[in-house]
Amino acid sequence: MSSTNVVALGLIAGLTIFLGLPLGRVKAALPRTRVWLNALAVGILVFLLWDVLAHAWEPIDKGLTDKDVTGVLATSIVFAVGLAVGLLGLVYFDRWVAARAKPSGRREGPGATTATGVIAHTSSAHALSLMIAVGIGLHNFAEGLAIGNSAATGATQLAILLVIGFAIHNGTEGFGIVAPMAAQHERPSWGYLALLGLIGGGPTFLGTIVGQQFSNDLVSVAFLTLAAGSILYVVIELLAVARRQNMKIITTWGVFIGLFLGFATDAIVTLAGA
Repeated sequence: MSSTNVVALGLIAGLTIFLGLPLGRVKAALPRTRVWLNALAVGILVFLLWDVLAHAWEPIDKGLTDKDVTGVLATSIVFAVGLAVGLLGLVYFDRWVAARAKPSGRREGPGATTATGVIAHTSSAHALSLMIAVGIGLHNFAEGLAIGNSAATGATQLAILLVIGFAIHNGTEGFGIVAPMAAQHERPSWGYLALLGLIGGGPTFLGTIVGQQFSNDLVSVAFLTLAAGSILYVVIELLAVARRQNMKIITTWGVFIGLFLGFATDAIVTLAGA
């Protein structure tokens, strides 16, 4: 398979994220519907958090089995630093935004009382969706690396199976990105949805290109843990929204269904032999 074809496959795997994005323009007027959408996004993101950390831990687990002390130490440092930057970096960014917002006072708007942190200060669920897109984009870059690495080593069939599996899986990620806006009754423009799609799905294409050139576990772990930290931060924000609504049953069902969708799409990848 030519390099051009491999890159084209990586592009296809990333573009499927656009399938769920139009849901961000669907009006969700009923409070129960908004709560359910918010909880569904939490479920999908919790699955992604588990999936990302599991893949990031694999090199460390293998190193421990092989008693490769040097390799385990180096990978563990990258793991810890990546997770810290992804999670704590957003916390300190949150404080920076809060400090800049104080002089002019806090804006009031449809999203001003629905979340804490960055979202509270921007008065918009748009910012939270942007954070989710960034986290998923980092994750998808690592997926692109896997596609590119497989093709570069001659495992063409595996690369194709990865593309099919990731393409299906990325379809659910698109909804996870726009769910905060749908839940808060904020309709994004088509241009903003396109931007979110490029941020979330584009890295799959870029990762495929990079993955064909070289394979490095430390690079993969770095991007995966950065993604995990940012996803965890977003989950915390969304759970703050859910707690404020005081609809535990609907929230729990939404989280469960989101988790189920995540594992179901992951099962498709596994059944495909990826």
